[in-house]
Amino acid sequence: MKTNKIIYYTSKGSLTLLILFSVGMYFFNHEQAVVLFTSFGYPTYIIYPYAVVKLLGLFALWFVDHKVIKEWAYAGFFFAFILAFFAHFMVGDGERMGAALAIILLIVSYFYSKKI
Repeated sequence: MKTNKIIYYTSKGSLTLLILFSVGMYFFNHEQAVVLFTSFGYPTYIIYPYAVVKLLGLFALWFVDHKVIKEWAYAGFFFAFILAFFAHFMVGDGERMGAALAIILLIVSYFYSKKI
């Protein structure tokens, strides 16, 4: 049981740091985020709302005890990371490993949350 908790909190903490890093880029290095979103063909007006939604998802993963809300947060992150992976892959900027790492951490965190 203790090993499961360690794996769960390590993966969830690492995922949180990864997401906070991307949110920080959206807020504090907005020019780079605009270049990135433009290269993907995404509108730039979604950068700030996307950052806020990521923060709300993190809040749901850490502090909300309602099962359905946590499931929706995990699902939202899963689809966001899958789409990010393929967006980076299609553009060919070499940044897809961050999204792949996020997917792995999310899956590990999700399955170990069921075990504890």
